[in-house]
Amino acid sequence: MPDEKNGEPSADGKLKRKEYERELARLHVEFVKLQQWVVHKGLKVCILFEGRDGAGKGGTIKAMTERVSPRIFRVVALPAPTEREKSRMYAQRYIPHLPAAGEIMIFDRSWYNRAGVERVMGFCTEEEAKRFLEMVPVFEKVVVDSGIILLKYWLEVSPEEQTRRLEARIDDGRKTWKLSDMDLKSYSRWFDYSRARDEMFLASDTAWAPWYVVRSDNKRRARLNVLTHILSKIPYEEPPRQKIELPKRQHRGDHKEPDYPFRVIPEPF
Repeated sequence: MPDEKNGEPSADGKLKRKEYERELARLHVEFVKLQQWVVHKGLKVCILFEGRDGAGKGGTIKAMTERVSPRIFRVVALPAPTEREKSRMYAQRYIPHLPAAGEIMIFDRSWYNRAGVERVMGFCTEEEAKRFLEMVPVFEKVVVDSGIILLKYWLEVSPEEQTRRLEARIDDGRKTWKLSDMDLKSYSRWFDYSRARDEMFLASDTAWAPWYVVRSDNKRRARLNVLTHILSKIPYEEPPRQKIELPKRQHRGDHKEPDYPFRVIPEPF
């Protein structure tokens, strides 16, 4: 395999790091423009990321948000519902997290938990799952008709690549938090998830809220492809901005640096 550093593409089609970082930096500039346009025009954007464990949802969201404001690009990753939330209308839990004007809400898993993990792992009944699949197109029609730009992405990973990624989490101290007992149970039910995914697409891939599938075995390509697609689905321009110049600092006056025993942290680096 050619060395990533020499500028040649690798034999397995992976992007070399320099090429990936160059394209990502270019996309980050566009996302800053998008952010400014969303605020300028008061747009409301909601982006859902779904997919199997290890499909790359978290890494894609991180790549999208690392250069923009967390007050505009807000990530929603809800924990397991409380007993009170379980007693409420299902969609009620997610409605407060829908975007207001000037916001982009990103769901790291969403109301489609009911069609996926809850159904496969037995956290809801088949009747509840079927009712959800009947209701969700209507719910999303209401969301879109309210002026929200709704984008839904399914990250599709192969069984071999999922295995590789989950195994990599076992002994990596940076990733052990990503591997829960639930992930292990989910891993063993690959085809149950496949059937649930197929029924979910059949019920909720609508003209007003279509599903977009991302081949995610190659993480770098998947991230760049998703970010590029998002920019293509939200019309935006670079809003006008005045030239910025730093003002002059005030004069010192009678200020003197204090003779105070500051607790400076150790500097091992």
